[in-house]
Amino acid sequence: MIRFHSFYPWHTGRTYTHLEAPEDLKTLEWVNEFNKFDLYSKGDAIPDCEALKPYYQSLLEKYNLDGKLRW
Repeated sequence: MIRFHSFYPWHTGRTYTHLEAPEDLKTLEWVNEFNKFDLYSKGDAIPDCEALKPYYQSLLEKYNLDGKLRW
């Protein structure tokens, strides 16, 4: 899915369908789902790293990942 998410002629314009394999239709579903969250989801605001640290630190602890966060 990641490989195809920027291939707009295929998933938006539906060109190149003559090259599709049957399993590509399932991939197409996931590409369209992913694009809802990826497309235009970036912002100009710089994240507050200090405010985010506790969240990511808790993930390190939850999954028993030793190490320090590198910002």
